[in-house]
Amino acid sequence: MGVGTFGEDGELFFELQLVPANGAPFLIPALLDTGFTDGWLVMDTQNLEALAWTEILGQVEMRTARGEGDFYIYKGRVIINGIEVVIPVHIGRGVPETAIGSAWFDIMKLVVNKPEGILTLEFIESP
Repeated sequence: MGVGTFGEDGELFFELQLVPANGAPFLIPALLDTGFTDGWLVMDTQNLEALAWTEILGQVEMRTARGEGDFYIYKGRVIINGIEVVIPVHIGRGVPETAIGSAWFDIMKLVVNKPEGILTLEFIESP
């Protein structure tokens, strides 16, 4: 079970491990952006060099909660809840923080009970 945290303004954060093409995975916090309806993960270009992921699609325009932006799609490997998955990752300039999109809800369920401090993201079935 992936346990998340609540931000100061009620944001929902989960920890992911990014898996570079060469090297050890590293942990990052990711904001749950329900306005990012067309993808799994979005991050700034500054993170790309360390990951050395492969581009799979050229420039596309996408919508996030912060508005429209141009992104390149990369084949990314992440570990969430101890399970490694390969997903398309949107990489763009000026992305203020790494965020996960609502595509995760196709394979995971979100449980939120803020008064009790419960925030989890769980796989519906093992991938």
